[in-house]
Amino acid sequence: MAYAIALVIWIGGWWLNTRLSNSSAADAPVVSLIIPTIFGVTILLIWEVLVQMLDISAVILPAPSAIAVQFANSLPLLWADFQQTIIKGALTGYLVGAVAAFFVAIIADRSDFLTKGILPVGAFLAALPIVGTAPIFVKWLGSDWQSKAAVVSVMVFFPILVNTVAGLKDSSAIQRDLMRTYGARYWATLFKLRIPVAMPFIFNGLKIATTLALIGAIVAEFFGSPTLGMGFRISTSVGRLAMDMVWAEIVVTALVGTAFYGAVALIEKRVTFWHPSQR
Repeated sequence: MAYAIALVIWIGGWWLNTRLSNSSAADAPVVSLIIPTIFGVTILLIWEVLVQMLDISAVILPAPSAIAVQFANSLPLLWADFQQTIIKGALTGYLVGAVAAFFVAIIADRSDFLTKGILPVGAFLAALPIVGTAPIFVKWLGSDWQSKAAVVSVMVFFPILVNTVAGLKDSSAIQRDLMRTYGARYWATLFKLRIPVAMPFIFNGLKIATTLALIGAIVAEFFGSPTLGMGFRISTSVGRLAMDMVWAEIVVTALVGTAFYGAVALIEKRVTFWHPSQR
């Protein structure tokens, strides 16, 4: 019976989305928001029906309604975890890593030796697993947010660096010759030509780094944290079999990650409006 109801819900959501997608208003902004919303609500309804009707243990998979209740009852705690992990750890580390990567990319741009050396080394270091580097920073800097910010800085540094260096090389020889014809020196060419041309590459690195920042801050808390933080809460809640709290933290992470990525993408759209990818 549970599977039949779930199938009916899925078919209903599929039918409704198909009608909206094929309608004359399919390109309207409101419809573009309604379609994924219907899909998400359909998944939640199927999840709720299967968990409730099949009597699945909350330790294995809590129902969305139970997660919503836990979320509403834990707002002060979730807010404190958000401040500790996202604002202090992820956002601080993201800004430090991004600024450092940008300045190192400019320094490397003035030396072919550094450029050719940084790209392969950066690709190698970016592939290092966080589970190997996070305990080192926790040992060096302690268990508070500073060590998490350091982990995030290292994680976001190399993707942004590699993309920025590649972007600074993207301007054509004709464009650079034209700037020299106008008598522009290195710094004028850098700020008026090469950095604007590199913006799509830079924002590509920034968007990749948004996800890495959240992952780094949360996972780093598994290796040492005060009594606050999303990673700390997830780890301790799993130990207490409080899976509804784990899923509440996951909901916060998903919302923050989506908002963070969307904010960077929105800024990119405003800054690189001239690029074909924004048309």
